[in-house]
Amino acid sequence: MKITYQYRFYPSTKQKLELNHWLRISRYWYNRQLGERFDWWKNNHLQLKSFPFWKNIFPSLFGNKPNYYSQKLQLPIIKQDLVKVFHSGELLDFKRVESTILQDVCKRVDKAFERFIIGDVNGKRSGKPRFQSESSFKTMTFATANDNWIKLVRKNWFYLQLPKLGIVKVRIHRSLGSQDLKKWGQPSNEIVLEDQGSTKQGCPHFFAAISKPTGFKIKQISVTKKVDGWYMQVCLEDNSVPQHTPDPIIPTWDNSMGLDAVLHGNDYLATSDGEKLPSLKVLRKSQHKLDKISLIRNKRKRGSKSRRKLAKKEGKQHQKIARSRKDFHYKTAHKLIRSGKKVFFHEKLNLQGLGKRNKPKQDETGKFLPNGQSAKSGLNKSWNDAAFPQFFEIFSYIAEKAGAVVVPQNPAYTSQLLSYRNEIVFTSLNARKYWDEKELIYVDRDINAAINLKKLGLGIFPRIKRRSGKIVIEGSIADSTMKEILNIFHKTSEAYTEFVLKSV
Repeated sequence: MKITYQYRFYPSTKQKLELNHWLRISRYWYNRQLGERFDWWKNNHLQLKSFPFWKNIFPSLFGNKPNYYSQKLQLPIIKQDLVKVFHSGELLDFKRVESTILQDVCKRVDKAFERFIIGDVNGKRSGKPRFQSESSFKTMTFATANDNWIKLVRKNWFYLQLPKLGIVKVRIHRSLGSQDLKKWGQPSNEIVLEDQGSTKQGCPHFFAAISKPTGFKIKQISVTKKVDGWYMQVCLEDNSVPQHTPDPIIPTWDNSMGLDAVLHGNDYLATSDGEKLPSLKVLRKSQHKLDKISLIRNKRKRGSKSRRKLAKKEGKQHQKIARSRKDFHYKTAHKLIRSGKKVFFHEKLNLQGLGKRNKPKQDETGKFLPNGQSAKSGLNKSWNDAAFPQFFEIFSYIAEKAGAVVVPQNPAYTSQLLSYRNEIVFTSLNARKYWDEKELIYVDRDINAAINLKKLGLGIFPRIKRRSGKIVIEGSIADSTMKEILNIFHKTSEAYTEFVLKSV
């Protein structure tokens, strides 16, 4: 079993300069390898596509294909002298960087290019890899970390020695591994040293020398530069923990729940139990702060110290927004898990299509006409602010730990069909509510869609086809299911129903 924890560490000024130089060299090495692969692909991929057997007939043409091993073998040669960057004339010393970091960069390039050419384990291909800039390349990995790197531990800190960098001070905001850090170094050869200094409360510092941990062992360590400092990802492994294979869960009406992404008003999600969860809209609430900082920053001269300070301030504001959104996602996921349901059905959103720009319109003279993109831009911002892909990913992780399952569903016609009667009533997006004169209930569009998603997951959603431009619904609803759905809507619209009955 492998787990990863993130901690913040505090390097000295000299160590910060060295880490920044390592990032510069690693970024150059990444882009250089990617350029070599692009050059080979540009010259040979057409021949491979047209004549797949050329590789066997003319092996010399493809013998120089860059791969992980051939590019990694370049490192000993590159380290013999300084490397001059072509466009800037900068001299880079590869010997200053820890060797496993550069080897891990080779692996990252190989994986990125392989997913572009071949695809992942599911056959899904990624987009073309991009050359990394200073703002996009922020992480370096020590691939051969071990327990001996941790030297000292005290109450809220531990000291870790990184190769070619020295000892860095790491903040312990949570226990490292499955148990408390006191378990690290509990063998009989544990050494406890008392510092002569004192804290603000007058208590002495206590340090513990680490010999070898029990349970989880350190496998690798990654360091990441963020706008507010440096962070460390510690990957731990314990082979004694067996791989958990949960028993399959059979969804029923009582143990399942449908979730509909609302993105309307102050609502974030609608559940099939008749509840609506509020949204945070952290980007909308902080937009005025970002606009104020950006307006001042754009007035400053490019490359000036004041512009860099304002850019850093803007980056911290974006980081605060991202962290608030992620915290909201975790709290919402835990709230849903506490409902006791074991299967959750949510709509599978095509956010790539939803976030596209509207097609431009032109008249006969070539003049561009209004196409509604101004309003669409606001909708796209709302989709990005909601970050439903991140939420469902976090929700899947939390549900798996709780023994539940999250299943995406194709939401076709789930927002239009009346859940307790096979009738299309929500034909317009503006229709958010529907009053049923027959049942005397008030139907909410989003809760109705969540119930339809639940029916879809349970396999009781009717088949809907289009024939001659008309929608044909095939199937029927069981009486027990209809009563359950009507009971939900009676609870959600009880006050409104009583008001209507009294007025009649």
